Amino acid sequence: MSPRLDETRTQNAASATSPHTIDPSDLSDLPPIPPYDEVEPLDARALSKTLFARLEALEEGTREHAYVRNTLVELNLALVKFAASRFRTRSEPMEDIIQVGTIGLIKAIDRFELSREVEFPTFAMPTIIGEIKRFFRDTSWSVRVPRRLQELRLDLAKAGDELAQELDRSPTVGELAERLGISKDEVVEGMTASNAYTASSLDAQPEEDDSEGALADRIGYEDHGLEGIEYIESLKPLIASLAPRDREILSLRFVAGLTQSQIGEELNISQMHVSRLLSRTLAKLRKGLTLEE
Repeated sequence: MSPRLDETRTQNAASATSPHTIDPSDLSDLPPIPPYDEVEPLDARALSKTLFARLEALEEGTREHAYVRNTLVELNLALVKFAASRFRTRSEPMEDIIQVGTIGLIKAIDRFELSREVEFPTFAMPTIIGEIKRFFRDTSWSVRVPRRLQELRLDLAKAGDELAQELDRSPTVGELAERLGISKDEVVEGMTASNAYTASSLDAQPEEDDSEGALADRIGYEDHGLEGIEYIESLKPLIASLAPRDREILSLRFVAGLTQSQIGEELNISQMHVSRLLSRTLAKLRKGLTLEE
């Protein structure tokens, strides 16, 4: 829970339960305030006007000012709940959204003036919704990116929708850059940053018309055969440096798949001689690979 909201409720509770914290004569012109959850919207609007008029006459920082201000917060919490309901599909808990919206309500109360001749709900709602959107903008990115790129993403999305309607097609990078008055590189940077807004689960299922499996099934895996290719490429120059007969023995043993006895018959030498030559050649190749590593 936000510290400002805690402070608001604590001060309001203290004002309601401690008769000695406020001089009754200072607020004698206020009408009786029923329990907040029993006040109808029209009554809350009329009572808010009276409270705002009284708030302007009170000195900021006094207990009377805090009491009237906190009462205004409680009376208008319905505005916060209404605004928060627009974001019910988000992953954040509704309680957190209401707390953030309440901060927006407090800011609206501090800025409101009766001389504006506008209803308080009309004035407060953009501030409340803006505070909630700012909360999602700062916390909903899968990868943290600078605020400049977060705002650029919103501008690109808005400009992209507008141009798509005007052109009846997706706009180009140049057209987006011209509409926003920025360079093409900045547009590309903003588009790249947009990829950090959401992250898909590796187990997420594809679209209905997608014949491929889940993302985890399409991600590359470790190919252990690559290590063999590396060794083969390293062995080529070493094998090329061997004597012709040693190369022939290697070829007959590991390419043709002959046994040592069969190799001996092919070369007219004993199986024991083939074994010694093969062991010597393999040791030479093994030493060459070790030196390279």
